[in-house]
Amino acid sequence: MSQVKYIIFIAFLLLANSSTFGQKTDRDYIRKGNKLFNDSTFVQAEVNYRKALEKNPNSTEALYNLGNTLSQQGKLKDAIEQYTQASKNEKNKTKLAKIYHNAGVLFYSAKHYQEAVQAYKQSLRNNPLDNEIRYNLALAMKMLKDQQNKDKNKDKNKDKNKDKDKQKKDDE
Repeated sequence: MSQVKYIIFIAFLLLANSSTFGQKTDRDYIRKGNKLFNDSTFVQAEVNYRKALEKNPNSTEALYNLGNTLSQQGKLKDAIEQYTQASKNEKNKTKLAKIYHNAGVLFYSAKHYQEAVQAYKQSLRNNPLDNEIRYNLALAMKMLKDQQNKDKNKDKNKDKNKDKDKQKKDDE
């Protein structure tokens, strides 16, 4: 009788296993996406990361990697969205630092210096010993200051031009 139970148990395991046989997991898609990314086949890598997210929408690894892939394709806004979503789900400080660092790089490249400064600060909060992040933060802060000074000068010039126009009208 014990042999019958053993045979039934083995048959059950085989049936249970066959239902998942051939189905890919989010990890399978991530691995394939990583290989494609490393081969600079970014569109196909994107497809695989999106398939991974269909399997597991909270996969911070798939979100982060998708953000990197979108960034390589020049889809900066979409990449930042992926990094933002990944930052909401990720608990590991080292990984969070990378997410915020990459977001900061994208904000900086789009000349959104205020957002870059915030992203780099978040990155440093999660990895205070990273000198590259510290350097990028200092550079973004300098660019933000320069941008603000330029905007102030532009506003001053507008005011001067308005005063000159008003004075001309008064003289006429």
